[in-house]
Amino acid sequence: MTPENNAGSETVTITVPDDCARERLDKFLGNLDNLKLSRTKVVKLLSEGLVLVNGAVVAGKFVLTGGETIEITVPPRTVTEIIGEDIPIDIIYEDEHLAVVNKQAGLVTHPAVGNRSGTLVNALVHHFGKLSEQAGSDRPGIVHRLDKNTSGLLVIARDDETYVALQQAIQSRELKRTYHALICGHVQEEHGLIDLPIGRSTRNRTRMAITSVKGRESVTEYQLLKRYRSYDLLEVSLHTGRTHQIRVHFSHLGHPVFGDPDYGGREKWHKGMFAPERPLARKLFGVFDRQALHAKKLEFVHPATGEAMSFESDLPEDFHNLLAMLDEEGA
Repeated sequence: MTPENNAGSETVTITVPDDCARERLDKFLGNLDNLKLSRTKVVKLLSEGLVLVNGAVVAGKFVLTGGETIEITVPPRTVTEIIGEDIPIDIIYEDEHLAVVNKQAGLVTHPAVGNRSGTLVNALVHHFGKLSEQAGSDRPGIVHRLDKNTSGLLVIARDDETYVALQQAIQSRELKRTYHALICGHVQEEHGLIDLPIGRSTRNRTRMAITSVKGRESVTEYQLLKRYRSYDLLEVSLHTGRTHQIRVHFSHLGHPVFGDPDYGGREKWHKGMFAPERPLARKLFGVFDRQALHAKKLEFVHPATGEAMSFESDLPEDFHNLLAMLDEEGA
């Protein structure tokens, strides 16, 4: 695709400074202050052939030498009107630049096909009005997302500069996200690092899978908090932020997140468990109808003030009751 094929697009021409030699193209593009391109936007432009280096299409991992001419064709932004809705949400911090929200399970993060209303974004627009649209006009303010049935903390960008800075913090792993997860079975080591690439499943395009074909680097760290008879409670830290990362990694290891219907954490894993344990599993499913995953802690440096920010969220009532039942059963 070339700039001539994009009516209404803006073409920007840049000469790479010599001091940017040995820098990857995708990182160089993400650091352009005048364009303020998000990581998602950079990936999209590269994949659609809208970035030319010396007249040629190259991959995002292309290493610059300095002096190259880069042509960037930025298509006109598609505007999607988001209607604010008075949906109750738990805002635990806000200032003029950003906010931190404790999302309840069952709430979709942003509109998509089949979910144009009733989302966290609809609630955010109602509460804040103007938010950064760097991630797209259908995802105002969204820096990172949580699955519908995952509860916990999200940081929201209220302006473009904050969005870009927070995205860079995620890329450099300076924005830290910590989860609590109840997994099926037991991990071999009390502390471990899972480094397996994740990409779109070829069998089911709505799911992700471990794959070396177009799989992206995905790193998950975990620490055992408590061992039950048939389950482990883990503290999990994301070093990268792939879709369904925690759920996919532990499912691949044979330890799906408890209650996860997509990656084997409900009926599939429990069919093979020790028979006397199955009645308790059915009892647990009766009181807990989602995956046992909660985004518990969020740490980052405030882009505007430089202040170290740290937020922690208590386990929601359903998760707390699940663990209490395991304690009561001596399981």
